Amino acid sequence: MTPELGQLALILALLLALAQSVLPLVGAWRGNRALMAVARPAAAGQAVFVAMAFGILAWAFLRFDFSVQYVADNSNLALPWYYRIAAVWGAHEGSLLLWILILNVWTVALAAFSQKLPEVFASRVIAVMGLIAVGFLAFIIFTSNPFGRLLPMPGDGADLNPVLQDPGMTFHPPMLYMGYVGFSVAFAFSIAALLGGELEQAWVRWARPWTNIAWAFLTCGIVAGSWWAYAELGWGGWWFWDPVENASFMPWLVGVALIHAQAVTEKRGSLRAWTILLSIFAFSLSLLGTFLVRSGVLTSVHAFASDPRRGVFILAFLTIVVGGSLLLYALRAPKVLGGKPFRVVSRETALLISNLMFAVAAAMVLLGTLFPLIGDALNLGRISVGPPYFGFLFPLLMLPVVLLLPFGPFLRWGKGEAPVLKQLLLRAGIAAAACAIVAAFFVDGQPKAIAGVAALVWLIVGVLLYALKRWREMPRGRRYPAEMAGMLLAHLGVGVFVAGVLLSESLSVTRDVRMAPGETQHIGSYDFRFDGVRHTTGPNWTADQGVVTVTRNGSETTVMHPQKRTYPRGQVQTESAVDAGITRDLYVALGEPMDANDIEGAWALRLYYKPFIRWIWAGGLLMMLGGLVCATDKRFRIKRSARAEAGADAADGLQMQETRA
Repeated sequence: MTPELGQLALILALLLALAQSVLPLVGAWRGNRALMAVARPAAAGQAVFVAMAFGILAWAFLRFDFSVQYVADNSNLALPWYYRIAAVWGAHEGSLLLWILILNVWTVALAAFSQKLPEVFASRVIAVMGLIAVGFLAFIIFTSNPFGRLLPMPGDGADLNPVLQDPGMTFHPPMLYMGYVGFSVAFAFSIAALLGGELEQAWVRWARPWTNIAWAFLTCGIVAGSWWAYAELGWGGWWFWDPVENASFMPWLVGVALIHAQAVTEKRGSLRAWTILLSIFAFSLSLLGTFLVRSGVLTSVHAFASDPRRGVFILAFLTIVVGGSLLLYALRAPKVLGGKPFRVVSRETALLISNLMFAVAAAMVLLGTLFPLIGDALNLGRISVGPPYFGFLFPLLMLPVVLLLPFGPFLRWGKGEAPVLKQLLLRAGIAAAACAIVAAFFVDGQPKAIAGVAALVWLIVGVLLYALKRWREMPRGRRYPAEMAGMLLAHLGVGVFVAGVLLSESLSVTRDVRMAPGETQHIGSYDFRFDGVRHTTGPNWTADQGVVTVTRNGSETTVMHPQKRTYPRGQVQTESAVDAGITRDLYVALGEPMDANDIEGAWALRLYYKPFIRWIWAGGLLMMLGGLVCATDKRFRIKRSARAEAGADAADGLQMQETRA
């Protein structure tokens, strides 16, 4: 399997992508079933060639083929095999190939599970996926070839960036890309609906499970990235509002809005235009994230150093996708409006308010991310937009969402009932206030911590009251369908996440200290004793490894081993030591020796006591699980003629929802 074969596979994949995109669209326009039938086999063939190219690149890493420039730049003879696999997507060219591979996975899955959709509509959806593949395959072939040769072949390669030599590298990028690319399916459904004028809510029901799964994967990717940064970078934080972090967060926010908008459109026919716009924007922001990472326009620990010409290509592609989609939307806009009316106090209104808050939050993050670039382009000087901006505005925008969240399930479609809402407000409000008062005595009156406890109780009580209501009022077998169970899990996850953020931020303790062997520092209820530094080695690194014994009330809790690693080319990387727990983390990062001539052997250490920080990731995982559970609802399965079933199920779903409420 030579690199030239991998490059040929990509070229053949591009040709099949062209066939997958052009021929089915022409067939749908002219009513030619033979042309429409090209969509699925072309998608399958393209996936085979892309998988072949990916496999050839992975094989080149495994057998140390340093004649491939990309392998030589991102691997060496000392790199363990598992990191050689992760190195396949460790830099620009390989990560782009992973992006295309995952796009093909989504396309093949879509082709397999869309057999019972109307033929014309399904061919359009698969064709739109093909158009996206054309853009990215052209990008990798003409500007980012991962199979470029390096002759003469060096005896050894450079190395994978030490920051990336972490278990998180093996699963964070694939999960994140599954979410990024997954939004292309919702985008393809909306564009297919606009092309065919099929603007009733049937297509939304077909798109809903795909959107939920994509959002769940993106949630998992963001949670994994947050945990990785926390464990790897040595600063003890879980989010820094880094531009590339924001690049994944923006489509996530729009994805939340899209999931709720799709529910309204499917069940009531309302917010059709809004649902289509959110489908376009969710995928467009995913493309923007790709542009930010690969264009070279920003500096980030996550960004790939790239030729700016690549950024121009992606920017042009982004302009075509977004501009073309919005132009098509504008042409079809008069036919998009419709839906059943609803009152001010109704489930539609609650979902609309939350949609607006998430959309405004995404716009706020977008402005803060791009404003330094805009200021630099306009010669306004170097402008920094950081945590103070995001940390003030984002909680302010999310506050209405947290307050309204328990009310949503209790509201009926079209109109709400005031007595039910008053009971919820009274019960959840009293519980939240009482727990906040009790918590104030344990957290020394910290406002954020008190707010975290109140928010957690407010949301959990709201979820439990609605679950109890359904248990009492609904017959067995209809109490908690998958869509309802997924919603309750996701809402519970929001409560756990908010509590984790507020409690950890307000109660965390950080100490930067000088410690000689035998010295002790007291943090929280724990004593950290520094027992010195030892020299140790790994598969491709050497390290100074600290020994820190942690005790509580005289009993040993754990022994921690933070490291300062040195890699073959002199790169130095901090490896923090973390003792994790349900209610707290103990975290130690090893700094530098204070003085080479210091006979005491003192070192700089950073000590952390991080209460409830694991709740942040637990809340994210609950949200992810909620999205996956919701996608399995049997209402989304297509069992007979799609058009007939769509109308019948929409009516059944509406009736069922009104009965449940």
